Amino acid sequence: RWCIRPSSTNTIQTFKMKLIIAATLAASAVAFAPSQVAQTSSALSASLDGLVGALEPAGVFDPLGLAEKATDATLQRYREAELAHGRIAMLAVIGFFVGEQVEGSAFLFDASISGPAITHITQVPDGFWPVIIAFIGAYEASRAEAGWVDPADCPVDQPGLLRDDYLPGDLKFDPLGLKPEDDEEFAIMQTKELQHGRLGMLAAAGFLAQEAVDGQGIVEHLQGMSA
Repeated sequence: RWCIRPSSTNTIQTFKMKLIIAATLAASAVAFAPSQVAQTSSALSASLDGLVGALEPAGVFDPLGLAEKATDATLQRYREAELAHGRIAMLAVIGFFVGEQVEGSAFLFDASISGPAITHITQVPDGFWPVIIAFIGAYEASRAEAGWVDPADCPVDQPGLLRDDYLPGDLKFDPLGLKPEDDEEFAIMQTKELQHGRLGMLAAAGFLAQEAVDGQGIVEHLQGMSA
């Protein structure tokens, strides 16, 4: 029989955590790839003038020249990826605080989950995994149907092509009716979402790294600072 020693288990967990942090940082890097202001048309342009999310003094922050080398279709995918990762990161940051604050509560998995937030996913009962997978699958399927050209209709050299009439990130989800009718106000709201999403990606990456380093939760850190 094969026996995994505790030290080996710790090594595997550390390796997994490094992969998670690396993936999060990679997603954060996408946050600085720009796209154009959407006015009456939903399509983006490779032009770098008047970009949503490009604010002074940094302006168009693209040190690797990704946007300059990109086609219109590539810029659309950059912006779609940035918005998707930014929204997930904002939810993740909230999840860090809420998850650690309510840990041990009787209503949450019978008080069986505790410790830093990065360890919570490994403590979730097996029966909950199908729910998570089904939810994520349904969301991604609806997003793909709304924004992506059918793979059968895509040119061979343009996989993952977005629809011409699709504005990246626009999933028609606005239950509170907050989307402005005015193009200028809409561009301002887009910029706010992008900025918050970028901050969320950096914060989530920082939270992951901090908890992986010392094994203490973010809430625990904040409580220690205020003590």
